[in-house]
Amino acid sequence: MGTDEPTSEATDTTEAAETPEADRSDSEADSDSGFEFGSDLETGMTSGFEFGVGSDTTPESATDIGTGTDEARETVGVDADTGTGERIGTNADADTESEPDSGTDTDADLSALLSSATLMLFVGSLGSLSRLLEQVLIGRVLSASVYGRVNVGIAVLGIASTIAMLGMKSGIPRYMSRFEDDRDVRGAWLTGTLIAIGAATVLAAGLLVNVDWVGAQFEEPVSPALLSLFVLALPFVVGMESVVGGIRGRENTIYRTYVRDLFYNGFRIVVLALLLVAGFGAVGAGYAYVVAAIGALVVGTLLLNRLVPLVGPIRTHAREMITYSLPLMIASTVSILLSQIDTLMLAGLVPSAAVGVYSAAYTLAAGVAVITSSFGFLYFPLTSRLDAGGNRGEIDRMYKVTTKWVYIVSFPAILCFLIFPDDLLLAVFGDYARGGTALAIVASGFFVSAAYGRSQDTLSAFGYTTAILAINVGAATLNIVLNAALIPIYGIDGAAIASAVSYASLNGVALGILWYRSGINPFSRRSTKTFLLLPAVLLPATTALSTIFTVTLVTLFPFLVVAGLASIAVLAVTDCLQPEDEIPIELVEDRIGIRVPLIRRYIPEANGDRDD
Repeated sequence: MGTDEPTSEATDTTEAAETPEADRSDSEADSDSGFEFGSDLETGMTSGFEFGVGSDTTPESATDIGTGTDEARETVGVDADTGTGERIGTNADADTESEPDSGTDTDADLSALLSSATLMLFVGSLGSLSRLLEQVLIGRVLSASVYGRVNVGIAVLGIASTIAMLGMKSGIPRYMSRFEDDRDVRGAWLTGTLIAIGAATVLAAGLLVNVDWVGAQFEEPVSPALLSLFVLALPFVVGMESVVGGIRGRENTIYRTYVRDLFYNGFRIVVLALLLVAGFGAVGAGYAYVVAAIGALVVGTLLLNRLVPLVGPIRTHAREMITYSLPLMIASTVSILLSQIDTLMLAGLVPSAAVGVYSAAYTLAAGVAVITSSFGFLYFPLTSRLDAGGNRGEIDRMYKVTTKWVYIVSFPAILCFLIFPDDLLLAVFGDYARGGTALAIVASGFFVSAAYGRSQDTLSAFGYTTAILAINVGAATLNIVLNAALIPIYGIDGAAIASAVSYASLNGVALGILWYRSGINPFSRRSTKTFLLLPAVLLPATTALSTIFTVTLVTLFPFLVVAGLASIAVLAVTDCLQPEDEIPIELVEDRIGIRVPLIRRYIPEANGDRDD
């Protein structure tokens, strides 16, 4: 798949989104196609509709975001009672046109991003653990075939919710992070939310009418009662995602944690466990999703209201948000197909028991994606803000450093998945060890994708949504073709190969387009050495260790710690550390309250040590 045609299309359709000047001119020409309800905050006069919104309400530059207002943009260190915390950006008194090569603002953003990623990694691990516990509960309490049918219902919900969001999962935070006036911020959230929930309601009604037909399309038919419950959860899941998008747009990490990871995932586990004990069987999973989604929507709305009052005058931005988000809707739908189409195609071609084994393997492999996504929550609005200020040099530096960090943090996990897959499945799920090869294959695909960096988020922040659409369509088509060709021959291992190749290709092509269009890439002298040396040194050593060592639930954590320390030692003695690597060291020291010995002697000084 070439890059010229998709990228040219992206330029045509999103030109106004790529620079702040284009944003302002578009706003002045057509007023963002918006209108204002309620009272004018400056005059106190009540008006019906206010057409011709002036450009003075549009953020002039990236540094306008989070400056000059009483409200702070939250990142980390957020007070649990007030929802306020550190502000991202510069103070109103500061010079808003900082030199891109000074590194000061980027260091602050990197520190905020890493702090957010650390929190997100912790809570993301909790969320991943809760999803894992959900799968273990269903897999151990119910049979493998019933477990497979439940995962079909979860897949249907995942695909339907992605379609119904209409791309607003990215559209809401992008536009909220670019506005300063509460009327614009509130209007951006309300616009995206009403569009998404409306689409979800229509889609849910259509699925309910045809639920018998949908359930009959699989090798072993899925109960209409079970599918209906997952469909009923759809509008509430979409509402929750819209609220989380609003929280993300305000650059608040901890509230997102409360809503998605602790409440939606955690509360769902509690409800599921109670219903399974009560004898509800498979439908208990459906009820758990409905109840948890409703609760998370309520909690999330209350928390978002603390960041930006949801009641008040609004200025909508429907046309520009739809123009930006619709290509992402198709891209997101295609993207979710990458994670769910293998389950659905397996269900159509092999018995449900095999689907259950594959789902167990896929659930564990997704642990690599948790590490990657922990950086993504704050990376997108930060990148969007920097791009609005024309600071792509700082974005390139942030991209290189964060990709290297993701690679290092992920490496102990991929060692475990590659060398001890059977042990892991046996320890966690019991009689599912026959999925070990599939686990190793899928985990490899996730890891290679992570090593390319957050290329799709960066393209999205730059406004290249049509390019993202083309990439995702190509990857999904490849996934479907490979699944159709390989599942009949290799079963779950064929599905694993299809997923791994598709994920790696998806982010690889996205990186190619990003590199071609902007020059941004993950490769520097030290990061390239990191990418090559860690597997060259530690893979043979871990393979040798596997002859005398077995991973169990008891030995798993010590293994990951030792592998992590070994990774840092390899990087230290081979001159792979760089000045920015002092940021995570300082973060660790702040958390544990003591100074980490030795490591700083291997970190070069910032002055005069370039890593080009």
